Amino acid sequence: MDRRTFLRQLAMAGLTLPTLARASGMAGMSNMSLSAAKGISLLPADRLVSGAALRDIPKLANLSAQTGRFVATLTAAPVAVPLIAGERPTTFWAYNDSLPGPLIEVFEGDEVEITFVNRLKQPSTIHWHGLPIPPEQDGNPWDLVKPGGKRTYRFRLPEGSAGTYWYHPHPHHYTAEQAFRGLAGPLVVRSRHDPLAGVPERLLVISDLKLDEYAAIAPSDANDVMNGREGQFALVNAQRQPRLAFHGGGRERWRVWNACSARYLRLTLPGSALTLVGTDGGLLEAPQAGLTEYLLAPGQRAELVVEAGSRRDRVDLIAAIYGRGKMGNVAPEQAMPLLTVDFGAVTESAPPALPTKLADIADLGEAKAQKQVVFSENMSMEGGQHRMEFLVNGKTFGMNRVDLTSRVDEVELWELVNRSDMDHPFHLHGTQFQVIEREIDGKVTSASYRAWQDTVNLRSGETVRIKTVQHWRGLRMFHCHILEHEAAGMMGMLKVV
Repeated sequence: MDRRTFLRQLAMAGLTLPTLARASGMAGMSNMSLSAAKGISLLPADRLVSGAALRDIPKLANLSAQTGRFVATLTAAPVAVPLIAGERPTTFWAYNDSLPGPLIEVFEGDEVEITFVNRLKQPSTIHWHGLPIPPEQDGNPWDLVKPGGKRTYRFRLPEGSAGTYWYHPHPHHYTAEQAFRGLAGPLVVRSRHDPLAGVPERLLVISDLKLDEYAAIAPSDANDVMNGREGQFALVNAQRQPRLAFHGGGRERWRVWNACSARYLRLTLPGSALTLVGTDGGLLEAPQAGLTEYLLAPGQRAELVVEAGSRRDRVDLIAAIYGRGKMGNVAPEQAMPLLTVDFGAVTESAPPALPTKLADIADLGEAKAQKQVVFSENMSMEGGQHRMEFLVNGKTFGMNRVDLTSRVDEVELWELVNRSDMDHPFHLHGTQFQVIEREIDGKVTSASYRAWQDTVNLRSGETVRIKTVQHWRGLRMFHCHILEHEAAGMMGMLKVV
């Protein structure tokens, strides 16, 4: 049943898409039943303090003294954080008691050994989102760490892998809850030959937070499960609308993470142009200057250069309105200020020009095989129950089913098709890919620059073609990175032979 018919039947029955009463994670949601239940009240947005100075994200300490080796421990556990005066502390789940999780900063060529300790009451994993590493080290959903258990991940970061990555859980049915309760952290792989090494850098991890009237993390309701969860807060480095004191030299390099479950970030800085210099997997070949906005879908990252020019004022970095096709009884979209940029201390208005060349990105070459991945949704009213499924190639995810097979080191052309009524960000594990072209309403548009990505947005009715190659044998995942949609079936398994 299509969306329009589904909503018409709901209206004829005098129903709207209701709120689920109380949920413990996403278990059992793969075939979602939209049954009536009592809603909850949310905390007014102005109760959470804003305007504090932007905090730096603490680094994960390297326990190894050996050059080229990084050894550390990440522990997932509940942590109580006092957020609202007069209310009980809010219980988050965090890595090493840090929100967001501590920064992992490593270099190309490093040997990495990180022990994960699970002190949650749910099984978990750590997925190293975007990193080119073997599948058995990538925290896939069948490789669970049980409550009270531990597991050591070991991998080497290949040359050419410098980029902006992140880490988060990936246990099927539990990923969304573990992420929205706080389990996510940034990971930067650095090059020792970075052409932008001299530009002052900011790390901006943007996450979503939904609190009930008592300042507890609210459960997901039916709209969250169906559209993807969005709270009343979008935080930067776990702060509401912090203040960023811009560097006196007049130029900064911002690494920005969209670590939200479902919120799209249409970033704008009114009065200033943005220069895109990097995407998920590293620097572009050349800077893309003069951007008035940049869209980050859930799971994506970007490197943006911001210049003060002659301005010495304050301005908000805004997540502007972006219509992604939500359905049901949802509030109108509103622009959301993310942080305030204070240019008052800038002393230099004309820093040296950026390099015209940043990196070499070779075309992956001729594709030896082709694949098609189709995202769709299915809605029904079976037995008086309103049900919704999110599908890949007509199926919901099966843990014991291989959906696609690839050959190691063989370049492939993937056609990603969105036949649903809302946007979906496609994510492929274990490798980066190159977007070749987009097609919508019969119009084909070639990519205007070459870049490394592991996540790409698919608009409703759009087809995106990418080139990719896998370098290790084993099982990989591909899925929608709206985490509630992944849990509800929009995920597949790739076997590399």
